[in-house]
Amino acid sequence: MEGKNQSSVNEFILLGFSDLGKLQDLLFIVFLIMYVLTLLGNISIITIIRTDPHLHTPMYYFLSNLSIIDLCCSSTITPKALTNFKVEKKTISLLECAIQMFSLVTMATAECFLLAVMAYDRYVAICNPLLYTVLMTRKVCLQLVMSTYIISMLFSFIHTGNVFSMTFCGSNVINHFCCDLPPLLNLSCSDTFSNQVVLNTFAGIVGTVTVTAICVSYTYIISAILRIRSSEGRQKAFSTCTSHFITVTLFFGTLIFIYVIPTSSYSLNINRVVSVVYTMVIPMVNPMIYSFRNNDVKKALKKSLGEKMFLLNKEFLL
Repeated sequence: MEGKNQSSVNEFILLGFSDLGKLQDLLFIVFLIMYVLTLLGNISIITIIRTDPHLHTPMYYFLSNLSIIDLCCSSTITPKALTNFKVEKKTISLLECAIQMFSLVTMATAECFLLAVMAYDRYVAICNPLLYTVLMTRKVCLQLVMSTYIISMLFSFIHTGNVFSMTFCGSNVINHFCCDLPPLLNLSCSDTFSNQVVLNTFAGIVGTVTVTAICVSYTYIISAILRIRSSEGRQKAFSTCTSHFITVTLFFGTLIFIYVIPTSSYSLNINRVVSVVYTMVIPMVNPMIYSFRNNDVKKALKKSLGEKMFLLNKEFLL
């Protein structure tokens, strides 16, 4: 559908990966597997942390919230993308598009802030271990997480309202598998300069605050770890930060590529591929990173699986 003004545009067409022809069936299977693994991995992490008393600590409380965010982020995008592989009419209404963008920006922003909070948690644990239980109380952890969600929703409300205040005319075909900023800006026939200034300003604030918090935290963390005399102590301290550092690198690396680097320096097709990384791949691999590299999570997982196997065997024998 094409229109001459905004009022005539009540839906968009998501091209997704329709230009890849026969590869679509393969991509459908790959995305479906990734989504199933995302659901299983993140739900397992949340369940294990909630049920194992040994994991009722600030670090794992933040990790369970990271899994919730990853679960919501993937569920915002992947089901629609999978559906569009199998339907002929790949449309999304203006309202659905706005809701999808609002949800995606909320989850992405919340992950930025939560990763910064997790870096601060590791800073307190390693640099001020004697004050850890005093500084990171249950109330403080709850306030940090709630602040993360509230600020992210406010930012997303401004972001989404700013984008959908633009005039869309001409083509309504989005060269993407979801309603994201770069392809929507390409469709607008109005002057997007002021919109981009607002969006870049808010994105710059979020990025500067969170990245600065993470970098400062890790500067103190590395300095403290290097002062530890025993190699075993240094290795143990580093192991508590490695998973978080890998997650930070993957997540912020893809966001910088999509939202910071000017779109003129790369094609929207590349943007589409990179978007798969932060909306589908990262939510899938985060549980793997934390479970494979974290002894506490591995022990809790083995314990949980062992209890389930014991109950199954007991029921079978009865």
